[in-house]
Amino acid sequence: MSKYVILRKRHLSYLFDKKALWVITILFVVLMFAALVSMGMGQMAIHPLDVLKALFGYGTEMERLVVTSFRLPRIMLAILAGAALAVSGAILQGIIRNPLASPDIIGITGGASVAVVTFFTLFSDRSNALTVSINWLPLAAFLGAFLIGFLVYILAWKEGVSPLRLVLIGIGLAAAMKALTTLMMILGPIYRATEANIWITGSVHGTNWREVLTLLPWVLAMGVLALVRTRHLNVQELGDEVGKGVGSAIQKERLILLTLSTALAGGAVAFAGGIGFVGLMAPHMARRLVGSAYGVLIPVSALMGGLIVLLADLAARTLFAPLEVPAGVFTAAIGAPYFIYLLFRQRQH
Repeated sequence: MSKYVILRKRHLSYLFDKKALWVITILFVVLMFAALVSMGMGQMAIHPLDVLKALFGYGTEMERLVVTSFRLPRIMLAILAGAALAVSGAILQGIIRNPLASPDIIGITGGASVAVVTFFTLFSDRSNALTVSINWLPLAAFLGAFLIGFLVYILAWKEGVSPLRLVLIGIGLAAAMKALTTLMMILGPIYRATEANIWITGSVHGTNWREVLTLLPWVLAMGVLALVRTRHLNVQELGDEVGKGVGSAIQKERLILLTLSTALAGGAVAFAGGIGFVGLMAPHMARRLVGSAYGVLIPVSALMGGLIVLLADLAARTLFAPLEVPAGVFTAAIGAPYFIYLLFRQRQH
């Protein structure tokens, strides 16, 4: 009996490991359950059954307001941002062939942060209102992320990309981006400084449906494109010589994949801020579950990233209530030791 499921269309085929399908199904169920529990937790506790009633338009008016207007948009944005960062990290690790690569460590989210803070600084009036549509925000974040992504790759290149050189240059550029972000905060309106500082740490507090509906099509479109390019990601991991030998346009595909990675990271940073280490942790966890084939690694990474940010945000708004801690504090608390562990393993090989 075959352990694979093959889906074929006229110009597209897809190979699924049955074990991976089970993992995806279980992770999706866990994510939905965590979302349901999260919608019921907070200063106003709501039973999961009452949450379901509120989602379908029943229950009390207060429960419907809390669930559908306050908590659900926040939860959806946390899942979307986590999925985007995780897929971005998985793509980077594939094209650079470096397990230490992630959007925040090598400065891509830092570039997006500079672009977003600059956007708020330039296009805010005295009444704290934007003078342009917020729909331009993902594009601004993407441009900042895209520029830094290419700068890191070019500076790290020397007859190939050394993992140590990549990390050192990435950390240096990330520090430079942090300094630029601080400068823009100082130059901008004073009322934006505190808001920007919390946002840089990474938080989905105060999310509304407009932000969710702006980010949703962006993440879906980039995610589908990433899935379509999975076979090219698999070839990238084989190295340039082998890739050329099997007929792949290595440099062209690398450009396309890097663009997708920066677009996903930029979109996430635009609305959830610089939530750290998700792009590093989620792909590694996904590899332990389903291996390195990108056809299944991409969706599993997305589910794992969404779950990580959702749980981090749940902890952020409940553990220290009524105070609220940015979700990025919790992801960094887990991610920083994990990064040190990966560095230690890299040194041993």
